[in-house]
Amino acid sequence: MSRKLSGKVALVTGASKGIGAAIALRMAAEGAAVAVNFASSRDGAERVVSEIAGRGGRAMAVQANLAKEADVRRLFSEAKQAFGRVDILVNNAGIYEFAPLENVTPEFFHRQFDLNVLGLILATQEAAKQFGPAGGSVVNVSSLVSRLALPGGAVYSGTKAAVDAVTRSLAAELGPRKIRVNSVNPGMVETEGNAAARDPEHEFTRQILAATPLGRIGLPNDIAPAVVFLASDEASWITGETLFIAGGHR
Repeated sequence: MSRKLSGKVALVTGASKGIGAAIALRMAAEGAAVAVNFASSRDGAERVVSEIAGRGGRAMAVQANLAKEADVRRLFSEAKQAFGRVDILVNNAGIYEFAPLENVTPEFFHRQFDLNVLGLILATQEAAKQFGPAGGSVVNVSSLVSRLALPGGAVYSGTKAAVDAVTRSLAAELGPRKIRVNSVNPGMVETEGNAAARDPEHEFTRQILAATPLGRIGLPNDIAPAVVFLASDEASWITGETLFIAGGHR
C-alpha cells in the first residue's frame, strides 16, 4: 500500500519534542524524508532523527532560530543539500507565555511575535522560493486560543490570531503558484512544555476538560495525522483552511 508522502521532502520547524516531533515521526512513517529543525534542543532533535532512521526512514537535524532571516536561509539550504529539494513546510516552532496586561513589555511582545509570526512568514517566504514548478504545501500550527478569550493571553492569542489571518492571506497569494497553505489549531495538548496539561487537578486543566465534549486533553499524535493529511495530495483542493483539533472545545 502506498504511503501518503512517498518521495516527498518535509521540513518541520520546532520538531525536537512535543507536537513537532510527533509530526516529523508521522511524516517519515508516511514516506517523507524529514528535516528536523530545532532551536536549542539538539539532543531532542537527534532522538527524533534516530527514531526515524531506526524505522528505515531518512532524516536530519538542523539548528536554526526562525526569527533570524540568515538562519532560515541556512535551514532550507541544508535541507536541500541533504535531500535535493523541499516539498512541504510545517511551521510548528513557537513559544507561549501568559501575563496580565500590566506585565506586558516590548520584550515580552517581541519574543512571541518574532518567532510565532515573523518566523512563520520568513520560513514560508523561503519555502515559496524553494518549491518547484509542481508547487508545495505549507501547514501552520496555530491554536484554539486564536478564538478564545483567555485572561493574560492577549499577546500569545494575538500571535495565533495573526497566524490564522496569515494562513488565509498567503493561501490566496500563493495559490496561483500551486502552493497550498493551511493551518491546524490544536486545543490543549499534553507536551513536555505544558505542565498544566499533565496535571488533571490543575485548575486551568479542569476548566478545559469541562468545556471539551470528548472529555480529555489532546496528545501530539492527535495532531500529527491531520498535518500529514493537509500536506498530502489527498488535500490537493484544500487551501486557506483552519482545522480545529480540540475534542470539540469551542
